[in-house]
Amino acid sequence: MSYFCTVILLTQHNYNHYPSIINIPLTEFMVQKVGETAGKIWTALNENGKMTTKELKKVTKAKAEKDILLALGWLLREDNVVVEEVEKDVVVTLK
Repeated sequence: MSYFCTVILLTQHNYNHYPSIINIPLTEFMVQKVGETAGKIWTALNENGKMTTKELKKVTKAKAEKDILLALGWLLREDNVVVEEVEKDVVVTLK
């Protein structure tokens, strides 16, 4: 099975017209890592309630914010979380 991450590029050249959309193939390792991080995020939210992405990065001991964002995308796709912006922070809660 192949997994892809769809990335929308908004460059200065095409921002006013159409975004460039590319699909990046994900390795099985990347998919496993994102899934594990999603599980850690779900557990943290279940135990603590609302959390910011910064708090989630600290609690899950993720190395980079992109790992948290990819995992949140997974949880959003599965309709498990609600994400909202509060005072320039991204706040996440379980549904």
